[in-house]
Amino acid sequence: MERAHGCPFDPPPELRRRQQEEPVSRIRLWDDSTAWLVTGYEDQRALLGDSRISADPRHDGYPHQTPGSRARRAVSRTFISMDNPEHDVLRRMLTGNFVVKRVEALRPRIQQIVDELIDEMLAGPKPADLVRAFALPVPSLVICELLGVPYSDHAFFQRLSRALISRDSTPEAAVEATRELHEYFMKLVRDKRNDPGDGVLDRLVAGQVADGALTMRQAADMAILLLVAGHETTANMIALGTLALLRNPAQLAEIRQTGDKALIANAVEELLRYLNITHSGRRRVALEDIEIGGTTIKAGDGVVLANDIGNRDERAFPGNPDELDIHRKARHHVAFGYGIHQCLGQPLARAELQVVYGTLYRRVPTLRPAVPFEEIRFKHDMLVYGVHELPVTW
Repeated sequence: MERAHGCPFDPPPELRRRQQEEPVSRIRLWDDSTAWLVTGYEDQRALLGDSRISADPRHDGYPHQTPGSRARRAVSRTFISMDNPEHDVLRRMLTGNFVVKRVEALRPRIQQIVDELIDEMLAGPKPADLVRAFALPVPSLVICELLGVPYSDHAFFQRLSRALISRDSTPEAAVEATRELHEYFMKLVRDKRNDPGDGVLDRLVAGQVADGALTMRQAADMAILLLVAGHETTANMIALGTLALLRNPAQLAEIRQTGDKALIANAVEELLRYLNITHSGRRRVALEDIEIGGTTIKAGDGVVLANDIGNRDERAFPGNPDELDIHRKARHHVAFGYGIHQCLGQPLARAELQVVYGTLYRRVPTLRPAVPFEEIRFKHDMLVYGVHELPVTW
């Protein structure tokens, strides 16, 4: 279902109808298979926390997003596509790198990166593409430094990342992008065995790979997951969040003028709720019969949890959830998922967004779009939602 015929910040109107009239309903997918679409916030959380539902795409009935994503998952497997106990074993190898205390220690470096990129943008030509000049480099620099991956290779990563998340990628293109990334990271893992640094990947190699708890291929898989997820999602939130605030000038002015870190943190949660950049739903398959919302989901049935409309459920977010309200208490949103697969990197994403939203508009108080809103191209063609470019001036 596309947003294209309504407000580009809103879920498709059909999702609202289903949430109100048939919150658990059947849908037909691209490959002519069927799955259950779950639209209610509480139902989504219940299923995401239920061990009878699986994230493993190897099960028959799993509702793949696209032909490309199905092909890619067949050749590369990470813990986000595993169930317990396997999931927890691998995830715990990384958890310590993303705890709040460690992420907070990175905040001064994140601030430095943000300020330097704003300096470069202000010194450059106008108008500028906020995506290319700022939104994409911020999380790319952060995740490369955190992982211990050369940022000089960022054009290579971003090209292949686009192939992985494009709805239009053929199976062959998705597999080839995965192969190229594997080849790169396998070489990097081998190099780190001989010359270790202090990044997350270095610690995996020196610890779990050296101990035999993790294979070199598994380490490469983890690196691909962290690199792609670590820059694509946050980059899109920076650009799309900025555009949403530019369309709500009173709230933008409040963020620009405030010195209240709590308000900025709250605004981040509300923007995550409101924008829902993971707009193709979380995909699962039932391992047993499950009763939800008065409907029985049978074992082997695919399930699509539409988090975009779940985050607009008025029962969970009262006071017109279709409006942006930076004072709304929204931290219980499901933008980062819920349950055992809740996003590992969410403390890092929150820190980056708080620094960005707390800095960019204050330092560039006259920031404004350089083209009419109707000319901005939204990423309906990508599995991660956002804008392709955001021309701005000041």
